[in-house]
Amino acid sequence: MKPRTVLSLEQALALPYATLRFVHLGWRVIRLEATAAGQGLPGDPNRYIGANVADDDRRTYFIAPNVGKDAIALNLKHPQGQELLKTLIRELDVDVFCCNTLPARFASLGIDYDTLRAVKPDLIWGSISAMGPGYPQTPGYDPAIQAMAGIMELTGEADGPPTLAGVPLVDLKAGDELYAAVCLALAERAETGQGQAIHISMLQAAASWLITTLPLLDFDCEPSEVTRCGNEHRKFIPTNVYPGSDGHVFMAIGNDLQWERLCAIPFLATLANEVRRTNDGRHAEREAIHREIMAITKNHTTTELKAALTEATIPHAQINTVEQVRALEAIANKLTTTRRPDGQVVRMQPMGADVPGAESEYSFPPSYGQHTQSVLGEAGIAEKAFEQLQRDGVVPS
Repeated sequence: MKPRTVLSLEQALALPYATLRFVHLGWRVIRLEATAAGQGLPGDPNRYIGANVADDDRRTYFIAPNVGKDAIALNLKHPQGQELLKTLIRELDVDVFCCNTLPARFASLGIDYDTLRAVKPDLIWGSISAMGPGYPQTPGYDPAIQAMAGIMELTGEADGPPTLAGVPLVDLKAGDELYAAVCLALAERAETGQGQAIHISMLQAAASWLITTLPLLDFDCEPSEVTRCGNEHRKFIPTNVYPGSDGHVFMAIGNDLQWERLCAIPFLATLANEVRRTNDGRHAEREAIHREIMAITKNHTTTELKAALTEATIPHAQINTVEQVRALEAIANKLTTTRRPDGQVVRMQPMGADVPGAESEYSFPPSYGQHTQSVLGEAGIAEKAFEQLQRDGVVPS
């Protein structure tokens, strides 16, 4: 797929993560931010979250999702700002326009699909919101959607409170859905010449992950099958995190043959009995099995446990810290990077999947509105006209 131009009215994480994936493809991404309103800080609030990295508007939480992008700022509440947006889409031959603004604000900001496709009929238009255009006033916050979509109900210890996942799963899931939908829309446009509107509901995207629980409701399932179970699996026994003398190991037994091989490990041989030969039998003794395994594994190092489980071809993994993950051989040479203004290298997460020929180092995230004049210049806005726009409050001074 040839490089495209994406203009994205974005903030927070869900949409910046989606457009980062376009950066990975080598596409041009121009992030559009609002001008300051009242006493508030200008632009994306995530610019001001975390420790200061460069100036005051590029802090730690903002860096990774926004590398490799241009940044402009327009006052879309101003009629001239809306006209400038149309000019940019037309003159820069923008392929994709995205936003994660409340749907209730689309029309007043002049960013609704009908308005923008009138400028460029084959435009791919995409949005991410909490629950889609049918719920235009509902803000989309990852933790709130985790709660609403049942993810918190399914996360945590069985006798503990509902718990957030350790990463913003809903933001990232919604971003991936938009990324995939845009790629599909561009493929369809290549055949039909037509653009289209894409609406990603964070709630629907999150609920689509309930594939192992939600359908069970129509099978008269036990309540324990659709609630928290800690680190255990609801069906396969034993699956859990087990302590070693110097750390923890996750182990998963997915069938009866694996159980047989587990019990063939000399120091785990006492686990075997006739009842436990089948997964149904192990369900009946699940608590005892977990207790017995933990009593044994705590006397062995994680190195010993991993060696024994590897020899027996039992699925397992050491519980790594984020620092240890970064050092894994399979990850270390996949990391993406950027450079701070002082030249220091910042190592970031890998791409979700390898992109042949893709760059792995990206320009440092731009400061607020950094490219406004140069990008408008590409669209034919001369210096004197730009200065007038500044005086009129359409672009930042």
